Amino acid sequence: MSNSFGKIFKITTFGESHGQVIGVVIDGCPSNVEITDNEINLELKKRKAFSKSFVSKRDEKEKAKIVSGVFEGKTTGAPICILIENTDIKSKNYDKIQNLLRPSHANFTYLQKYKIFDHRGASRASARETASRVCASVLATKILKKENIQVFAYVKAIGDIEANVDLKDLKNIDKSSIFCPDIEAEKKMLQRLKKIEDEKDSIGGVVEFVILNTPDGLGDPIYEKLNAKLANALMSIPATRGFEIGDGFEAAKKTGSSRNDTYILKNGKIQTKTNNEGGILAGISTGMPIIGRVAFKPTPTIAKTQKTLDIYGNEKILSFSNDGRFDLCVAIRASIVVKAMCSLVLVDSYLLNFLQKKDLQMKRDYLSEKMSMRDEKTKNKS
Repeated sequence: MSNSFGKIFKITTFGESHGQVIGVVIDGCPSNVEITDNEINLELKKRKAFSKSFVSKRDEKEKAKIVSGVFEGKTTGAPICILIENTDIKSKNYDKIQNLLRPSHANFTYLQKYKIFDHRGASRASARETASRVCASVLATKILKKENIQVFAYVKAIGDIEANVDLKDLKNIDKSSIFCPDIEAEKKMLQRLKKIEDEKDSIGGVVEFVILNTPDGLGDPIYEKLNAKLANALMSIPATRGFEIGDGFEAAKKTGSSRNDTYILKNGKIQTKTNNEGGILAGISTGMPIIGRVAFKPTPTIAKTQKTLDIYGNEKILSFSNDGRFDLCVAIRASIVVKAMCSLVLVDSYLLNFLQKKDLQMKRDYLSEKMSMRDEKTKNKS
């Protein structure tokens, strides 16, 4: 089921929405990175979101526990395993709909492929799985921090309400109850969410990510492009429907002369005057801020009655409120997951780039040594 991600810094997540535990195994993490359970739990707490009104009422304690790969508070270089116990599952709530096909939900495609589906929650397709990714990202963030690489993600839009966010506003993300640093837009979004809640519906949203201080040269041509890796990572998050980098689809409306990022010399360094490419050109980072967006569809689970079929093809009515244990807008909590996946992509690309440079230097040293030996032999013969 392709449960692993990354080449050097590789994660494998496991567990289901209503299983005993969920967790992650991290392989390839450098040794001597300081980490504690508490640091991971602080980030998991953010994923639960501050705005209790508009996210799932499922109240997991989110107590992650490191069970391997760490000794005396530092990574050892061995595989790291982190576990989170599921405590607030209420599986019986799903018994009455176990044979119904839930509109825009994973149970139909999972059943078609595997001929079995754990109807409690959404099994592996549940957003619950993303908590494991957040755990792994805490280690990734620590490695990136040593290189001064910073990753941010925030709610850019809910429905047709769009935030206007400047780089200086990024420090305000965690001050917002819905992770939107634009105060005026946040007010309008909260009003829209209240209306959606009253209508027993859900609504889509957009999460924007910004990565600062990325060195140039990350990523590789053709099939390992940095933007392709980001697209792969971010589109793996449940409920994603779109991805764009830089000016994205707006680029299709422009001319080359109006859009091209022209080069300038600033503080003795070559950079671009604009950043329409979003910090990535030909799949390789330019050193400019990496900026992109991810679109999330409305949460499929809603409190409204819907027409559907059962697994035998009979017409049925789906009525399933589940006591508000679903998000009115996935994008709110997903902003933490977007940040996590960006961090995982960046740390993997950084480590890969580091090893490539090291390998290249070793080859150069080897060739230099061979040439010196050859020159010495020629000199001795003469």
